[in-house]
Amino acid sequence: MVGQFESGKDTVQVITESAATHIGNIATIITGAIRGIARETGELLTDVIEMREASARARADHESQRPEDAVAPRED
Repeated sequence: MVGQFESGKDTVQVITESAATHIGNIATIITGAIRGIARETGELLTDVIEMREASARARADHESQRPEDAVAPRED
């Protein structure tokens, strides 16, 4: 027969193991979420940087093709 002390010890052990498993699963979920947030944030910032660079290139192209800078065709 199992004594009261040993029964209590077994209960505490099972509860501790269960808690550790669940806490580990929760930590894995949180870690995955943080990783996903970091990835999406990085991709968003990359898109913003690319849009700014494309805008700057378009502005530079537009400024280099202003009508006053263009050479008028000669009329013969």
